[in-house]
Order: sequence, then structure tokens, then C-alpha cells
Amino acid sequence: MTTGVVLVREGSTYRVRTDAGELAAVLRGKLKFKDDDRVVAGDMVELDLTGEGTAAITGIRPRKSLLARRAAGERGPGHAQPIAANVDQVVVVVAARDPEPNPRMLDRFLVIAAANGLPAVIVLNKIELDRRAVERLGRRFGPAGYQLLATSVKAPENLSALRDLLRGRASVLTGPSGVGKSSLVNALQPGLKLRIGAVNAKWGTGKHTTRAAMLVPLDSLGGGGGYVVDTPGLREVGTWGVDPDALGGCFPEFRSFLDRCRFDNCRHLVEPDCAVRQAAEAGAFDADRLTSYQRLYEEVSVPSWSSARRRGR
Repeated sequence: MTTGVVLVREGSTYRVRTDAGELAAVLRGKLKFKDDDRVVAGDMVELDLTGEGTAAITGIRPRKSLLARRAAGERGPGHAQPIAANVDQVVVVVAARDPEPNPRMLDRFLVIAAANGLPAVIVLNKIELDRRAVERLGRRFGPAGYQLLATSVKAPENLSALRDLLRGRASVLTGPSGVGKSSLVNALQPGLKLRIGAVNAKWGTGKHTTRAAMLVPLDSLGGGGGYVVDTPGLREVGTWGVDPDALGGCFPEFRSFLDRCRFDNCRHLVEPDCAVRQAAEAGAFDADRLTSYQRLYEEVSVPSWSSARRRGR
């Protein structure tokens, strides 16, 4: 049996990478009648070869992880919509300067990763512009245990460490515009942007949706290579579907205090004897992380179809 990994969906056709090369594949049998999210980038699929360079997808191997968003509904929160399967980690890239890092936005990316059960790493790029940014972000995210890797393409600096981080893994690379995500990846595999452009020209534009994702092979990394999951932007995943009662657990530095609150259902907002708020006041972690949590709690507690829904600040 031939197996392969789905790189991208384009309309009713899927581009699949196998040991023998890339194939254009379509769905066969019962898979054709499942819902719209039956196969996504990163899925390991079983194939029946139908011709030179073509195949039919006959089955999907069990997923070890899934990055999903919550579909908005007119009268309800909708259903979970998969974006990419078998993702190993989320790599959140921010810049030391130009643009200035936005800690609250970074919190959002990290919460989305945690809510999807995915480990996250913070890459602080353009470190040559402001080396003090390492200390500032370290104070905020160090108590949460996040790995912080400072990088520079111009210097260059820590590109080998980034290579090791990506090697052999499927990584969602995300972060605000202008922080240098493309520059970093192209420093590891020169010409990658040209390769992506050539792929689109070869396979056609197809029909894309806002949740479409592409798995881009990083063959130059060696040792099994790796993949970068090119998504429309992790912010589009949003915080839809995050259980307000589980939000505290998405902040790793809160976890040791969650069972010490006076009330089992403590929201860590105004309840008396809240161990999380007490820990913030005592300096156990950055107090602004608690403020960020409270703003996100306000957001996820409002149904996604409500006109009163507000973005976290």
C-alpha cells in the first residue's frame, strides 16, 4: 500500500508527497461523502495509484494532533474545523523591534497553541536591533517555561539552533506581519519563496478557503528534513471553542495555583481568596499575564455569534 502526507488541498484535488514523489490525488469511496473537513494538510493518507502522477485517497491514518478553529455559526458556535493535522509544535515569531513586540498578541498565539494541545516556542527575531528585548520577554514568559530563542538573519545569529528546532518536525510558524518569518525560513532553505510560487503556478490556484493550510517541505535541514505549516494566520483560528473554565490551564505559570483557590470554579477575576491573583500580586509571575488572561476570559465567555463579542486587548 502506498502512503503519503497531504501538502495542500486545492479545490477537489490534494497534493500528496510520497517516497516516490508528489502526486495529485482525489478522494474515493466513503471519504467523498464526509463533511468538508475530511482531509487537511498534514494528514497521512493511504493511496491507490491510478496513473502517472495521479492517485486516489482511500483512507486516512489516525491523527496524532490537530490544529483546528471553531466555525462561526449564525445561531451557535458552529463546529470545529481542522486546519492542519499531525502538527508537532507552534513557533511564534516576534521581532525585537520594527515592529515592536505586542505581548498581549503573543499571549493569544500561545493560548491558541495550548488550547490545541500543541507545545509552543517563542522566537525573538531581529535581535540585533534591541538585545534588551530578550530580558523583557524573558521576565514575562520565563515563569511559564516557554523556550525563548533569539535570532538574527543579518548578524547572523542562532540560525543553527532554529534549524535544530525545526528539523524532523511539522511546525506552524506564526506571528505578526513584518517580524521576518519568511527571512528566517529562507535563510535555512534559500529560494523557498520561489519554490512556493512555482508550486502554485504548477498546480493552479484552485479553490481556497480562509482555513486552508499548506505543508512546505524543508529538505535542506537534513536528518529527516521537516515541514513548515503555512497557514492563513493563526489569529484566524481565534479563541473560538476555548472553554472558559479551561483557559487558566492555557497559562502554564498559573497551573500550580489553580487548585489552591477557595472556589473550585474560580474564574480568577474578582472571587475572594483566589490563589492565582494572590500569586500575581506576590510577583510569582508577570501580573500583566493575569490581565491578559482576564481580557481573553471576557472574550471566550461571549458566544462567537454575539454582536457583543470583543477582541482581547
